[in-house]
Amino acid sequence: MLFLRLHNRIDVAGLVFAGLWLLPFGLLVYRSRFLPRLLGIWLTVGCFAWLAIAFTGLLFPDYQNKAFTMAQPFALGEVATMLWLVIMGAKEKPMPAGQAHC
Repeated sequence: MLFLRLHNRIDVAGLVFAGLWLLPFGLLVYRSRFLPRLLGIWLTVGCFAWLAIAFTGLLFPDYQNKAFTMAQPFALGEVATMLWLVIMGAKEKPMPAGQAHC
């Protein structure tokens, strides 16, 4: 039982890193304008949703399922981004005639 509980705690601790990577990714999506800015905002909010789930699981494990249920709509920004890329793709906007590609 000790190792099963330890495995659960390590999985929950890994959620911290799964959430943290969404912050720079969301900022890049927001600033790049290749994808809609709403997806960048959704990814950034998803970062904090995953962190809330992770810290709830570490500090109050009995409430982790409830936190997951409440934060799940915010954490679906990753799925929305994947679907956008599969269906619409990342469309590069044409540059004005005076600017050259580097």
